[in-house]
Amino acid sequence: MLSAIHTLQPHLLSLLRIVSSLVLFSYGTQKILHFPAAQNVPSAWSLPWIAGLLELTLGFLVLIGFQTRIAAFVLSGLMAFAYFLRHASQSFYPAQNGGVSAILFCFIFLYLVGAGAGPFSIDALTKRKQTVTA
Repeated sequence: MLSAIHTLQPHLLSLLRIVSSLVLFSYGTQKILHFPAAQNVPSAWSLPWIAGLLELTLGFLVLIGFQTRIAAFVLSGLMAFAYFLRHASQSFYPAQNGGVSAILFCFIFLYLVGAGAGPFSIDALTKRKQTVTA
């Protein structure tokens, strides 16, 4: 049983990367592209707008698995920054201050820094091509 689960591990890593980055990417599309429509849209060049730009661009890079470790490192820091800047001052408890998603994103992307993108990624594809040509 455990060996079957072990064989799934790389594929589940790719699934975690894809789903997490897709959710974060959707926050970026909402802030920058105004899709889906939101009640509050940040003004251009404000701090939330810049965060949305990073969520959009780096979230897409993590989504497709290109330069995943670098993009995930920046996104992990962005989410930590967002938590302490926006949420932590409201309450100590994440369930009360609305920062649960920021904490989870921070640590998921930090995990991706160490674990990489997994087999379903551009990073893995380019690594395979380099191995074949070498």
